[in-house]
Amino acid sequence: MPTIVVDVMPKAELLDPAGKAVAGSLARQGKAHISGVRIGKRFEITVDEVNEAVLAEVREIAESMLSNSVIEDVIDVRVAEDHPAANAGEAHAEASVSR
Repeated sequence: MPTIVVDVMPKAELLDPAGKAVAGSLARQGKAHISGVRIGKRFEITVDEVNEAVLAEVREIAESMLSNSVIEDVIDVRVAEDHPAANAGEAHAEASVSR
């Protein structure tokens, strides 16, 4: 069954305390060349079939239920790469969905 992937990230203008903590930990471990980390969410939604209507419905769900529009942006809605529709370029979310 096909999987649609939704990526949600904190808005760029907001602080990301968890990402800052991870970046600090990496610096303490000698990874000083890593200057920043932002932590987001990834959702994998299994669907019966992939078509434009299903992608549109998942985009709407991502905007209304999977993200908090005050502090997060839906960055991407796409068919998982291991699905033939993703490899053929069919039914792929054309652009990132941002607020």
